[in-house]
Amino acid sequence: MYKIGIIGERDSVLGFMALGFSVHEAADVGEAEKLLHTLVKSGEYAVIFIVENYAVKLEEDIAKYKDLPLPAITVIPGVMGGNGYGMANIKTAVERAVGADILFKND
Repeated sequence: MYKIGIIGERDSVLGFMALGFSVHEAADVGEAEKLLHTLVKSGEYAVIFIVENYAVKLEEDIAKYKDLPLPAITVIPGVMGGNGYGMANIKTAVERAVGADILFKND
């Protein structure tokens, strides 16, 4: 059975332990980068969540894995909130999968 992992700073990821996620604390971006590559190469993960503040800086590393069937790497906001990067990533993925922008806002 595949695992669900999460990478981020302690305050952002600890709560996910109660949901059965494989929690990986990263003190800085360098540590998050190493964890990301380790988790992907293990072949044990179906989904890896990474907090936005690290994902922004690891965009090139994450892009290397976007065409793999597994794991799906998803960006989520951290405890400080989101900056829109995660939603922009989801929008791009949906456009790529569907062929059109189906996510829109009613202003």
